Amino acid sequence: MTLQFGVTRESQCGYLSQQQERLLVAVTDGNPPMTAELYEHLLEHGFRRSHNDVYRPYCRLCQACQSLRVLAPEFRPSRSQRRVINKNADLTQCIATKPQPDYDQLFCRFIELRHKDGAMYPPDPDSFWHWCDCDWMQTQFVEWRDLNDKLIMVSVIDTLPNALSAMYTFFEPDHDKRSPGTFSILALIELCQQQNKDYLYLGYQIDACNKMNYKAKFTPNERLIGNQWKKAVKSPTL
Repeated sequence: MTLQFGVTRESQCGYLSQQQERLLVAVTDGNPPMTAELYEHLLEHGFRRSHNDVYRPYCRLCQACQSLRVLAPEFRPSRSQRRVINKNADLTQCIATKPQPDYDQLFCRFIELRHKDGAMYPPDPDSFWHWCDCDWMQTQFVEWRDLNDKLIMVSVIDTLPNALSAMYTFFEPDHDKRSPGTFSILALIELCQQQNKDYLYLGYQIDACNKMNYKAKFTPNERLIGNQWKKAVKSPTL
C-alpha cells in the first residue's frame, strides 16, 4: 500500500475567524483504501478523519491546531472530576455499532439548542451519520441512558489497536448540571483503561478558541507540537 498526499485550497477557518485553513489529505492506492492500523499511525502524526477522508491541518500562516491525547493509564480524576462522575452514577452505559432510533431526535435537539452558530446547523442526521461512518473501520456509539431508559448522551468513537479516538459527543441540553461533556471524556478514559489502551485522542486543541479549551483539563496529556508529542502533567486541583 502506497500513501500519497494532496493539499486542499485555502478556505475560511471554522475556528479562528482571521485565519485561512488548508488541509493535507492522505490517499492510498490499496484496497481497502485504509486500515485501522494505518489510521492509528496517521493519528500519531496529527491526522483525523471525516467519513473515509484522512487529513490534518496544513496552513501556511498558522499552527494553532495541536493534536491532543490523554495518557489513559496514568490518568486519575481530580476532585471536581470525581464529583462529575458521581453526578452521573445513575446513568447506564452501552456501546452500539450503529445509530439507534432515538439518536436523531437527541442530535437535532442538541444542535438546535447548543450550536446554532456552528457548521452543523441546521441539523441533518443523515449527513452526520455519513460523516461518522467509515468503510474501513467500525465506528462505535457509546450511549448513556437514565433509569427510565431515556437517552441522555452519545459519544461517537473510533476503536483502534492502541487507542480510542473521540469524534463527536451530543447530549440532552436540559442536563447541563451533569456536566455531560466532561463526563463523556472521563467515561471514555475509563473505557481506554478497561481495554488496556494507551491513549484517548480528543482531536485538535486551539488555545485561542474557547470552545476547545476544556480538553486541556484532562491530564496527563500530550500535544503534538513541531511533530513531537509534548507532555503536560499538571492536574486540576478543584
